[in-house]
Amino acid sequence: MFGAENTSRHLLGAILLLMLAATSAQSTPQVTPTGFLVTFDVKVNAPVAKVYDALVGQVGSWWNPEHTYSHDARNLSIDARPGGCFCEKLPNGGGVEHLRVVYVAPREVLRLSGALGPLQGSGVAGSMTWKLTADRDQTRVQLSYSVGGFIVGGFDKMAPAVESMLNEQFNRLKLFAETGKPTSEQ
Repeated sequence: MFGAENTSRHLLGAILLLMLAATSAQSTPQVTPTGFLVTFDVKVNAPVAKVYDALVGQVGSWWNPEHTYSHDARNLSIDARPGGCFCEKLPNGGGVEHLRVVYVAPREVLRLSGALGPLQGSGVAGSMTWKLTADRDQTRVQLSYSVGGFIVGGFDKMAPAVESMLNEQFNRLKLFAETGKPTSEQ
């Protein structure tokens, strides 16, 4: 009996791991002495129009407020046009330009340029590309963020932190597009 119960637990654990892998983005940062690249690729169970609208028009609804300067994701916006801004409003008329929009093909590609968060204080440049591909009622979403330049202490410590933060945002976007909620805890 113990053996069967133990086997059942292992089988259940394996099924849960497969389900988690199927729903969350996976990435391993590629790191060099002069920069890094993180990539994600996942299927979202929502049509491309809904995913694009969530990405661009509702960023403040799914982005984790812990990864904002104001601690309120509702202060975020993306002006999806060349020269537009992925910006955040701050108190007293202040603000932050997180990234600048450099290429838009609505419902297909959104490319932004710049350095996120703590990277802004370093001598780096970054390119972030969101690519959406329609597949019936699903959307394949690919995200890449490539950063190069100079950072005190090197990129080997910063790359995993950026990968972890973007992985969280990527999974929150997926869940939001599928359910209307960025986390399963709401």
